[in-house]
Amino acid sequence: MRGIVQRVLESSVSVNGEIISKTGKGMCVLVGIDRNDDKSMIPWMVKKLLSLKIYENKEGKPWASNITDIDGSIMLVSQFTLCHVLKGAKPDFHNAMKGSESKPFFEELVSAMKAAYNPVWILMPIPRNRMKNKV
Repeated sequence: MRGIVQRVLESSVSVNGEIISKTGKGMCVLVGIDRNDDKSMIPWMVKKLLSLKIYENKEGKPWASNITDIDGSIMLVSQFTLCHVLKGAKPDFHNAMKGSESKPFFEELVSAMKAAYNPVWILMPIPRNRMKNKV
């Protein structure tokens, strides 16, 4: 499992120009699920995302606070393209878990995040065709 973390002041996901999910200050995490991943990795990812010190503290010291310290929101976005390999000039996505398997895996990650942190601050856009992320 791979996660690309971006600190954000706000983030949103839109489909055909319609915003389907939006957050305030926090993080946007693109999550790639590999075909060899298993659900035992979920607790590790939850712990890592919640403890990652990427924010400044109240005294202004950088890299001293995590998402829970700032009471920030988390946008989780399933992104199979993170599991690519380059073959010549084209990406190959055979390492990504199939959609039928990755959807329940991703939903379990979201549930685990909600159980470990304020569920109001965990957002997951419903995947649809032509999703556009704005960070």
